[in-house]
Amino acid sequence: MARVLISMTDDFLSTIDEIANEEQRTRSELIREALRTYIYRTKVRNSALASKNAEILESIL
Repeated sequence: MARVLISMTDDFLSTIDEIANEEQRTRSELIREALRTYIYRTKVRNSALASKNAEILESIL
C-alpha cells in the first residue's frame, strides 16, 4: 500500500482523530472512507449531469 503525505490544520486533524476514536477505527481508515465517498459522489454527480445534458440535447434535436 502506498503512503501519502498531506497537510492540514491541527484543528482539522483533531476533529478527524475524535471521529476516528468515536468510531473505533484508525485515522487512515476514516480518511480512506471519506475519499471513497467523495469519489463516488463525484461520479454520481457527473453521471447525473451527463444524463441531464443528454436530455437537453435530445429535446433540442
